[in-house]
Amino acid sequence: MLPLRLTVVVSSLLLSCIFQPFCLGIRSFPTVDSTATTTSTTTSTATTNLFHFSEAPEYRNGAGCPVPGNKNSIPSCDPSLVHIAMTLDSGYLRGSIAAVHSVLRHSSCPENVFFHFISAEFDPVSPRLLTRLVRSIFPSLNFKVYIFREDTVINLISSSIRLALENPLNYARNYLGDMLDSCVERVIYLDSDIVVVDDISKLWSVKMAEGKVIGAPEYCHANFTKYFTDEFWVDPLLSRVFGARKACYFNTGVMVMDMVKWREGNYRKRIENWMELQKKRRIYELGSLPPFLLVFAGNVEAIDHRWNQHGLGGDNLNGVCRSLHPGPVSLLHWSGKGKPWVRLDEKKACPLDSLWEPYDLYKPRSYKDQEIQPWSFSSSILVGYAHDLL
Repeated sequence: MLPLRLTVVVSSLLLSCIFQPFCLGIRSFPTVDSTATTTSTTTSTATTNLFHFSEAPEYRNGAGCPVPGNKNSIPSCDPSLVHIAMTLDSGYLRGSIAAVHSVLRHSSCPENVFFHFISAEFDPVSPRLLTRLVRSIFPSLNFKVYIFREDTVINLISSSIRLALENPLNYARNYLGDMLDSCVERVIYLDSDIVVVDDISKLWSVKMAEGKVIGAPEYCHANFTKYFTDEFWVDPLLSRVFGARKACYFNTGVMVMDMVKWREGNYRKRIENWMELQKKRRIYELGSLPPFLLVFAGNVEAIDHRWNQHGLGGDNLNGVCRSLHPGPVSLLHWSGKGKPWVRLDEKKACPLDSLWEPYDLYKPRSYKDQEIQPWSFSSSILVGYAHDLL
C-alpha cells in the first residue's frame, strides 16, 4: 500500500460552464473503497507510481485561534479563514506540496487556512487525480480545486523568452475573480515555487489603503524599463500609461488581492486588453508579469520585502545560484529558471536550496516497494461554476 492513510475519493462531475466559462469546481472528501478492480485502477496506478509523497504531519490550531464561522456555511466562503490561491499541476506538484507544507508548519492556526487550487483542464495528470493526491498527503486540509479552462486565455498568450512562461496556467491568477466563489472577498496568491517560514496570518492581516486592489513587496530600485521593449517606450501613447504614477517593479508570485475591488474594477479585462495589444505589437518579452505591471505598477500597497525573497531560481535563461536579499525573511521564492527540486535531484543544488528541502514530502521508492492502490470515484457530487451543491 501507499504510505499511511490513503482512503480517499474525489467527487467530481465535469460539467460544462455555459454561463461562466472560466472554471468548474471539484469537492473532495474521504471515503473507503473496497470494490475497485484492477482494470479501473490502471490509470491511477501509473499516476501513483509517478508521485510518492509522505503524508504530512497533522497540524492543529494553537491556543487562542479564532473559531471558524458557522460550521453549516460553505468553508470556501468563510471570511474568518485565511484564503490562499495557488495553481496545481503535474509539472510543479512537488513545489506546490512543499509550499502548502511550509504554510501549515509555520501557521499558529493551520486549521483556519483554506486553499483554493487552480488546476488546468488538460493537465497530463487529471485534476481529479491531483485532488486525490493532495487529499492523501494532507488528509485534514481545507481546500477546493477549480478547473481552469485553458481556452479562456490560450489565444491571448504571446511567445516569451522561456517556454515555461507560456503555460496557460501562469495566467490563471488573472481569472481568480471569475473562478473563486463570489463570496471570497480577499485572497493571498502564491506561486508554487515558494516556501513560507513565518505565520501566514501576518501577511493576511496586511491592511490595504483605499483604492488599492493588490498588495505586494515593491522594488523601486529595479530598472523598470527593462520589462518592456523599445517600441513601447518610444511610443508616447503607450509609455504615458506610467506618466502619472511612480511605477515600481513587483513580483506577481506573492500578492494579497482584494477580490471585491478586483471584480468591481473588471481588472481581468484590463489585463486582457494589454495582452491583446501584445499580440499585435511586441511591447514586452516576459509572460504574465508585464500586463500586471501595466495595470498596477505605481498603485500597489507596498508590503514588507520579507514576504517575497524572490529570484532564488536565478534569471530566466540560466538559473544561476543567488543569495538572499539583505533583511529578515518570511517567504523564500525560487522565481527564475532554477527550481530547487530539480537541482537537488540532479545533485547540482545551490546553497539556498537546502532551505527548501525540509518541506519536500516527495519520497521516491524502489519499484519492488510499489503496490497497486485501488481508487474509486463512485461517489459523485454535481458541481457547477465553482459552487458545491452539498
